[in-house]
Amino acid sequence: MNLPTLNLGRNRDANPRTKLSGSSLDEHMSASQAAQRQADKWLISGSLLIGTAALGIFGLPLFLRGVWLLRKAQRDGLSVRPMLVTLLGYLVIIDAAINTVGWALDLVANHTILARILLNGWGAMFDAGYFWHYNELWIGGAAGPGEKAMEVGMILTVFTMRIAAAIGFLQMKRWGHQWMIITCWMGVLIWCLYVFNMTMYADVRYAGVIFPVIGWWLYDIFYITPFLAIPYLHSVNREIFSD
Repeated sequence: MNLPTLNLGRNRDANPRTKLSGSSLDEHMSASQAAQRQADKWLISGSLLIGTAALGIFGLPLFLRGVWLLRKAQRDGLSVRPMLVTLLGYLVIIDAAINTVGWALDLVANHTILARILLNGWGAMFDAGYFWHYNELWIGGAAGPGEKAMEVGMILTVFTMRIAAAIGFLQMKRWGHQWMIITCWMGVLIWCLYVFNMTMYADVRYAGVIFPVIGWWLYDIFYITPFLAIPYLHSVNREIFSD
């Protein structure tokens, strides 16, 4: 039988991708850092565009290009950030940015043409809380019960904290890992509050929209990142994160 253990004694140098020929440790680390920076340029650019929601279709190819570069660097034997850390970190940034940008438009830019088109369009498609009596309250924007309290509270606290935590997490800092855990559990609280608020006022928020139930599930996907990240954050070896 050709068992995998029979290949353990084979010279690993036969595969040129498992080493850097004639390279010292310093050269290896330099090449690894250059590859990581190159991948991050594409990942950051894609994340910024996806985080605006409206330009997400243009950001996705850039983000996938960055993922491909990172996988290529790993296959070449370079010491780059683990893929799961990269995906979770950028996913949290994108999730927080989409919510922050969307809610900031409704909170402070509700009279702009962009907000009227995007938010009213969102309201007509999925959530009538952004269509029902829009701009008729004294503060402007969505008139759905509870929506303004959620916007102010989450923009000023949780979502900005999640972006900062994810940046530290991507830098492999221990404080980033710790605050990712904290803000992800806060994200679970957000999900419970938002789902309860949407369900309690279903007669307002789902009346006459194009995708009532399907839409409810679609935009709840944006709040699923804590549930994806928490098991990994509690089980990963914390020693890979530095002080």
